[in-house]
Amino acid sequence: MDTALTYADSHADRFVSELEELLRIPSVSTDSAYDDEVERAAEWLADHFDGIGMEHTEIIETDGHPLVYAEHITAPDKPTVVVYGHYDVQPPDPLEEWSTDPFDPTRHDGALYARGACDDKGQMFMHAKAAEAYLSAEGDLPVNLKYIIEGEEETGSMAIETYVREQGERLDGDVVLVSDTAMFSLETPSITYGLRGLAYAEITLEGPNRDLHSGNYGGAVDNPANALSRLVAGLHDDDHRIAIPGFYEDVRDLTAAERETYAALPFDEAAWRDAIGIDDVRTEGDYTTLECLSARPTLDVNGIWGGYTGEGAKTVLPSKAHAKISMRLVPDQQLGDVYDKLEAHLEAEVPDTMTLSVRRLHGGEPVLVDPSAPPMQAAKDAMGEVRGTDPVFVRNGGTIPVVADFQNHLGLDSVLMGFGLDSDAIHSPDEHFGLDRFHQGIQAIIRFHDHYAAMA
Repeated sequence: MDTALTYADSHADRFVSELEELLRIPSVSTDSAYDDEVERAAEWLADHFDGIGMEHTEIIETDGHPLVYAEHITAPDKPTVVVYGHYDVQPPDPLEEWSTDPFDPTRHDGALYARGACDDKGQMFMHAKAAEAYLSAEGDLPVNLKYIIEGEEETGSMAIETYVREQGERLDGDVVLVSDTAMFSLETPSITYGLRGLAYAEITLEGPNRDLHSGNYGGAVDNPANALSRLVAGLHDDDHRIAIPGFYEDVRDLTAAERETYAALPFDEAAWRDAIGIDDVRTEGDYTTLECLSARPTLDVNGIWGGYTGEGAKTVLPSKAHAKISMRLVPDQQLGDVYDKLEAHLEAEVPDTMTLSVRRLHGGEPVLVDPSAPPMQAAKDAMGEVRGTDPVFVRNGGTIPVVADFQNHLGLDSVLMGFGLDSDAIHSPDEHFGLDRFHQGIQAIIRFHDHYAAMA
């Protein structure tokens, strides 16, 4: 792998310039106004895979945004690594809070600022550049590679879920390699062995058949916004536990060893609170902040609205009120079961004056991977060599739906070796990615392929 590492180092500036080309494409998957740009990003990526020497590349059309597939099969006796990533990005709003144009990549203080710089174009692109380094410098790869890059991760990964379920045999391999997560910190690199699942729903309460004058009707007509506020307020108890009957029945608790690992992590809670502008935390029972951030289930209101919300006053009693709710799930919770329990609880609590509707929007199952498995150990060695200190194995509070699909439908575990940081402002204005970490990621992926091939 030495010549591949040297190649990556000597072509580092070009790699960044190519990433900037991709970042200039506003591939916002959630807004149909950007559909053509999402398609353009897929075409750019497919052309790039062709250009670096992939044996086969294609754009797979779906009912949603396209998938990009590429492969390089060098020998049937070599292990096969399936690489997953996504080329779509979050909307850039609010634009006025960006220091620079979100789709005009800007280098500043050793980082690249743009929407998608870290999540996930920058991290996904590391994998393409690692393959290029092997193919250009050594003419071959120590592993077989299959890339499946989607354009809907930011909107629920519906197309790739269908593809994995119906045509997953094409992705037959030995392990999935993903870079779409963050390290614990610069000083403490980490590899993720667990992800929370997600159940996302929209709740609507409907009362009168139209908005009413609050002076003429207030006091006699139950207000859906008031009723929804009471309903939402009752979803947690005083100990910040979720008050849905049976919600915790299937929750797998942390082991003593896991709690010891959490306790040993160098977490500066005061600095963490300062960074997000809060004075105190509210956690579940006696669980620590770190445990609640990644290994305990949650229920949060992501948006709530009803009636008049414009400038000035409009004295209406709204006919409807709405809330969007997300629940993060942990092993061994099941998505459908959690949805059922939420709906049953709401039906039991909704006042007789209201009608309730619940829409199940999208979700994903939780995932755990054995840190002692050979691919995880190969990733530990690779990252440790690049970062200069052995990484720790941690859980991540977020959700990557397709990781559970790979595990449940294909029997493939995923190595989540990300080089982002929580401070990279993903999904926020001024998203960025440290260029040192971009280059280190490429070096670590090159090393992973070599180490994993030796272990397999």
